[in-house]
Amino acid sequence: MSSSNDASARKLGILTIGIGGNNGVTLVAGYLANKHSLQWETQKELMTANWYGCITQIPPRGQHGGVGFKGRYPLANVDNAALGGWDVRPTKLGQALYESRVLEYDLVRQVRDEMDQMEIMPGVFDPTFVGDTQHATATHVVSGDDAATWRSKVHRIRSDIRTFKKDNDVDGHTTVIWSASVERPSEAEYGSADELLEAISSNKDDDISPSVLYAVASALEGCSFVNGGSQNTLSPALSELYEAEYRSSLSGEWMSSTERAYLLGTDFKAGQTKFKTAAIEYIRALGLKPIVCASSNHLGNNDMLNLTSKATVKAKMRVKSNIFGPWDEDELDHQVRVMYTPWIGDEKRDVVEYTSHGFLGSPHTMLTYTRCMDSILCVPLMIDAAVWCDYFCMRKASTKDAARATAYLFKVPEGGAMGVDPGFHHQMRVLEDTLTSLEGAGDALDGALTLDIVCESVAEGIITQEQADALMAKATR
Repeated sequence: MSSSNDASARKLGILTIGIGGNNGVTLVAGYLANKHSLQWETQKELMTANWYGCITQIPPRGQHGGVGFKGRYPLANVDNAALGGWDVRPTKLGQALYESRVLEYDLVRQVRDEMDQMEIMPGVFDPTFVGDTQHATATHVVSGDDAATWRSKVHRIRSDIRTFKKDNDVDGHTTVIWSASVERPSEAEYGSADELLEAISSNKDDDISPSVLYAVASALEGCSFVNGGSQNTLSPALSELYEAEYRSSLSGEWMSSTERAYLLGTDFKAGQTKFKTAAIEYIRALGLKPIVCASSNHLGNNDMLNLTSKATVKAKMRVKSNIFGPWDEDELDHQVRVMYTPWIGDEKRDVVEYTSHGFLGSPHTMLTYTRCMDSILCVPLMIDAAVWCDYFCMRKASTKDAARATAYLFKVPEGGAMGVDPGFHHQMRVLEDTLTSLEGAGDALDGALTLDIVCESVAEGIITQEQADALMAKATR
């Protein structure tokens, strides 16, 4: 693992489940555009590759700073990252990018061939968890003995992760991100990590979703897992599995990495919902009483096509309708409508009307309209999630601190972030406070004992990882 002072050279891994989808191919194209410093013509201007939207990759701007975190903290440079992933569809990534119609063609043509050469690992697939519209194209799936049992599927994913890290010389942290189609809610519930692993090991006839299998495999390989979808993947049992202390007790077939890793989610808060939490936060800050928040959005990408199934749309509505929960605004009538409109493609359109009671009950109404490619909003969150996981692992942040600091990324923060204030600006302050606290702890290592020396000593076999943990704990007291 690279040291904190060598952050920009650290090679983190980003593995995307659903890499052939609009988010996945947009992520890969953006990575290549920045890596090769590409330029391309748009209808308005000549554009140069940039990381706009990725707050871990852009520096602060303005007299009072803010905006970006690059240069303020030792964050990994995504230009040096290794990208890979799984998909149940065999379409080459360059072709999938072209078909998505998300990016300008002049950029697509420059990255298409290189993307077509990238490997797509077969995905773990269960047709009962997605809508019927997804079945016909799911031909690139794990099969044979690897797909025979829950356990064999987990072992296959673990093998894929190990191969990816070895082949790409990943020396930073690896994060696995769910960006595949939203699953219907799983009915399987487990009281502990032991019960979850036992169900998988015994091939119990339970309602275990592919996303849970990916999350279990990621934990056992010491990788963070980010649930970018709406399904109920996160659970107390899975959270326990992500505790390094628990994983250190495992043996036999479940022998596990004890590297620090995080379980984050649920459902990326990319567009309409992010602004909703900022707008209602603003209304509350004015002392007004919000009474109606009526919203609709429509688009025509594959994610929305999958949501035409009643089972999967139930998962989406669960998170979209619960974003204000901790505020206890019991009289707020929050209405949400989503529509599949094929011609619109990935270019989401959303409209929200906010009505509140002002002074003496006089109505106060605001209306917002947003139009943007859905993937352009979502991909920066995927990138930042991976970079934050790498940084928090390096700084040995607790699972709770990491979850609360990244709550701003998700519609309904779950796991260690459950119940946090849903206000967007409040969540950003929590991120800032967490970073300040962690850097303070890191500064305590300056002097005779530095984090660099500790990391190098472990790598050279002078001390064990356990001894290194004890030394750094002692240094930060």
